Amino acid sequence: MKKSKINLALLAVIIIVLYSCGGNDYVPKPRGYFRIDFPDKKYRSFDSTCPFVFDYPVYSRIVPDPDPKAEPCWINLEFPRFKGTLHLSYKIVKNNLYQYFEDAHTFVTKHIPKADAINPIPVSYDSNRVWGLIYDIEGTGVASTYQFCVTDSAKNFLRGALYFDVVPNNDSLSPVLDFIKKDIDHLVATLRWK
Repeated sequence: MKKSKINLALLAVIIIVLYSCGGNDYVPKPRGYFRIDFPDKKYRSFDSTCPFVFDYPVYSRIVPDPDPKAEPCWINLEFPRFKGTLHLSYKIVKNNLYQYFEDAHTFVTKHIPKADAINPIPVSYDSNRVWGLIYDIEGTGVASTYQFCVTDSAKNFLRGALYFDVVPNNDSLSPVLDFIKKDIDHLVATLRWK
């Protein structure tokens, strides 16, 4: 008798479980991403022994390029909160400006296999003697979506490339990319040669 009560109770539990799972009204939830709270846009000036000055965001930090092959005035602008780094490379122009622009273009074209589009944006700040190009590279798997190269066309050349320390999924990174692109645009707009 005791066994039959246990079997009956077990059968009732199984029926209840099966009955509760019987609906066909399941709707899969769309993939979501974490909410990103952006800090207020505030800037401070970078002025060092390097032959250039610019404004950069207060929520970033400047560190020397750790690469052993790094030249003087190669610096990284790190965005720790977003796991991003803007790598800045400075070169002195000595009748080789064309070669520096070609090298910068080569770095951009390495992204062609993953890029949907490469949009060159002219830069011209005559009052600061800053001219060049910003490359806005579109594509889901592009490693560096924003790069620039600027010069005074006489002595100075500066190249920047933005990279993130995450797998490049630029659909989910889009809000962060848009946020940091404005900071890079501000950096280029405030760039002055010494």
